[in-house]
Amino acid sequence: MKKILFLFLALLICTNTVLAEPIEVTYNDGIYHIVLSGNKIKKRIKFISSESLITNKEAHQRSKSKLTINAGYFDPQNQKSMSYIVTDRATMEDPQVNESILYNPVLRKNMDKILNRTEFRILECDRTGYHYEIVPHKSSIDFGCALITSAQGGPLVYPQLRLEEEFFIEKKDGQIVRESCSVLHKTSRTIIGLKGEDVHILIITDKHPMDMYEVHDYVKSLGWDRAMAFDGGSSTSMNYLNKYSVTSVGDGAGRSLKSFMIVR
Repeated sequence: MKKILFLFLALLICTNTVLAEPIEVTYNDGIYHIVLSGNKIKKRIKFISSESLITNKEAHQRSKSKLTINAGYFDPQNQKSMSYIVTDRATMEDPQVNESILYNPVLRKNMDKILNRTEFRILECDRTGYHYEIVPHKSSIDFGCALITSAQGGPLVYPQLRLEEEFFIEKKDGQIVRESCSVLHKTSRTIIGLKGEDVHILIITDKHPMDMYEVHDYVKSLGWDRAMAFDGGSSTSMNYLNKYSVTSVGDGAGRSLKSFMIVR
């Protein structure tokens, strides 16, 4: 009898382990907090881009993913990416071929800052397997490691807020003369970060808009190790199964997008 009971308990534990969902979504006061935990999910995360602009919901349905969020920046006029996107080890989007950067004298003057904005990486290493990084785009990849997928956004939010270094603000004589992506204004945000071995994502909705200084303080209070922003404002979007859907008004109308993070 004891042997049968032991086998039943062992089977119950194994079943719960198999069914445990590595995606946890909670909602509080206008903010969705998503946690991606465990090693297996690292192989299920992928950054993708679309040839034409599509909504987050369309990307979610086409990829048949469990979770889809918006990722990098783009120009809605020419529908080209302003962020690097790597999918399955191949560079799918390169902002260096975006005319809106090349032909704009202000952006071209600050090209090095724009091209080196922060990105989220998943690497595969010979000794340690898959792991995450949040680093500037031009950061080197360790020997024995290969870049599997990544999406550039910016700015780095925590531990330092790199607004000027990544050309989200420009100063002259100590005064801010230019701002990009509403970083100094309260709006909806998509924030991704790391805490230990887990990925944490904040979908900060229109019900609780934040500027980047507030985001910095908020992720600090959550005890994250590193954090960065993806595109925000009206781009802020999330779909999880058929359970949760976020489309933001932000600083304009909800829009179609260029790149996405999916969890298959």
